[in-house]
Amino acid sequence: MDLLALADFNEVARHGGFGRAARATGRPKATLSRRVRQLEDVLGVRLFERGGHTLRLTMEGRELQERTQSLLEHIDEVGDVLRRGTSAPRGRLRVSAPVLFGQRGLGRIAADYALAYPQVQLEVVAEDRFVDPVDDDFDLIIRANPDPSTELSGRCFLRDVMVVAAAPSLSLPKKHTVPVPAITLSHTPADASWQLSRARSVRRIATRTVLRLSSMAMIHDAVIAGIGAAAMPRSLVQADVDAGRLIVWGTLADRPVEVWALYPSHRHVSARVSAFVKLLLERFENASPAAFARLANAK
Repeated sequence: MDLLALADFNEVARHGGFGRAARATGRPKATLSRRVRQLEDVLGVRLFERGGHTLRLTMEGRELQERTQSLLEHIDEVGDVLRRGTSAPRGRLRVSAPVLFGQRGLGRIAADYALAYPQVQLEVVAEDRFVDPVDDDFDLIIRANPDPSTELSGRCFLRDVMVVAAAPSLSLPKKHTVPVPAITLSHTPADASWQLSRARSVRRIATRTVLRLSSMAMIHDAVIAGIGAAAMPRSLVQADVDAGRLIVWGTLADRPVEVWALYPSHRHVSARVSAFVKLLLERFENASPAAFARLANAK
């Protein structure tokens, strides 16, 4: 395959059209179109479905992009190293993170990264929806308790436990059959029970969902308001417990928390990604939740 044609194909695929790719790269639209046609002829497959005003990848085109995009980025990095005599990270880095993590200190980590590596164009997107690093064009995704069957590789940089906490005005019923008002994430089954570990004993608590929210940050605020109890990471509530704003009813021993930095396993791990993961590992030494608590509550 012609390397230049392959690079032009990836630019068109990444920008979603010949016109947009031409404006972004400064290359003539006709040249991009001719290069892609030549690549299709060499491979004997259609890489794009061309409509009147739309352009989308075929199955073969998507597979080609997934398998070659990171290789081309690696080639560019090698070229930069040879030209400049340095291996400093450079280029674009897009990171997806949960809203809670994004709101509780990730901005400071991102700022430190940007100061350390000014030649990297860093973008961090905080959202709780499921994202695909290839389809959604992310180099790195941060997720809690990812599916073990995922085709992603990475490092666990934070471990925590889930606790059930409530405002002091809300007391835990003495009878386990009495349901407690609960605030849950949107996808949590209705009226699920909690198995609380307290002082070497285990107690199952019935719940009655009174509020569903889409992010752990909103759940935290609602719990402090006193409308109900909720299961949250201990590191998130520790400062409130210390200040008397919340009380921990018990630990959910069957629900450990692991936060991972993940990237596609079939990609070469770029210097940009490696540097970001290294920074996370340094900030959360020994994967301690105390480090997250300090970061989340720093002023």
